[in-house]
Amino acid sequence: MSKDFDVVVYGATGFTGRLVAEYLDNEYGSDLKWAMAGRSLDKLKSVRDEMGVSDAVELIVANSDKPETLADMASRTKVVITTVGPYQLYGEPLVKACVEAGTDYVDLCGEPAWMVDIIDRYDAAAKKSGARIVLSCGFDSIPFDLGVYFLQQHAIKKTGKPSPKVRGRVRKMKGTFSGGTAASFMETMKRAQKQPEILNWLKDPFALTPNFEGPKQPHGAKPIHEDDLGSWSAPFIMASINTKNVHRSNALLGHKYGEDFVYDEMMFTGPGEQGEQIAQGIAKGNAFGDNPPKPGEGPSKQERETGFYDVLFIAETDSGKMMASVKGDKDPGYGSTSKMISEAALALVKDVPHSQTGGGVYTSAPAMGDALIKRLQEHAGLTFAMESS
Repeated sequence: MSKDFDVVVYGATGFTGRLVAEYLDNEYGSDLKWAMAGRSLDKLKSVRDEMGVSDAVELIVANSDKPETLADMASRTKVVITTVGPYQLYGEPLVKACVEAGTDYVDLCGEPAWMVDIIDRYDAAAKKSGARIVLSCGFDSIPFDLGVYFLQQHAIKKTGKPSPKVRGRVRKMKGTFSGGTAASFMETMKRAQKQPEILNWLKDPFALTPNFEGPKQPHGAKPIHEDDLGSWSAPFIMASINTKNVHRSNALLGHKYGEDFVYDEMMFTGPGEQGEQIAQGIAKGNAFGDNPPKPGEGPSKQERETGFYDVLFIAETDSGKMMASVKGDKDPGYGSTSKMISEAALALVKDVPHSQTGGGVYTSAPAMGDALIKRLQEHAGLTFAMESS
């Protein structure tokens, strides 16, 4: 069935949505059939004009308060990119519309409790309709999910089997978390006051793998000294969502990494006493800072352009360590995230046929895997590389 658009950007007038629209326009322009969607036609027009986007890019008025507008939007496109969070407040009506229309969907969700709900309510229906609902297509969790996938592919190729244990370590990072990430965390905490079982989901590394529970995992909540890596490591705020997504990917890939797979994430703080002090400070501090950006706010263009990240993955194999890195060339929360979600959508539209990946609620590795790694390296400023151990 032919559709009017390849991609619709829902939330195109918000801070991250504008970055996505700008990226699609600059990178693909008239080669792509795409549209901008949001609540206000006037605002959409002014944002389109402000960014110098062609009038040929159609504007769609859609609102989570009016499900019929979402249904109409979903029926007209192959994939919807949504940057409208917190998803536990605004996300479900759009997921429902995409599932019913058989339309693919990508988001920036880092809200495990909502993701548990979405898997429970929509996975079976998405399998029937063919809609590929791919969650967490930004800094949480693409570099981590695909980093583990990339390293395990090499481990299997070299040793004939996956590594039973992988560590993810943020080596360097410059940039801010998005306002949406901070707001999502606050909403999750509010919901946990009414639904105490949510705290168990947040702690459980296998919360997103219904009917499967693997081995005990490292908790990563306290500083540790890693002798073999010559550094102290501190808790990493996004580990609680990334680890869950990595385990879901493993399950959806038919436990390609093994049913006994162990994975954890932390961040390097350096060697010696100074490294220990920094690690202790991070463990005790507020990860979002005293004044995190609010949804709709974000860093300046210069801050986005000068940001970066570098994540190391270390696999234990029978023949010793194997290491890989994933690096990004912009700040993680905005500059790189807007490119990653755009390429995730395009991988679904252009590279991964429904005959290869059927409908369901996915993470990035099982949904798009190698095709997305290729796109991210060719277009989005990411590098995936093996490193000498």
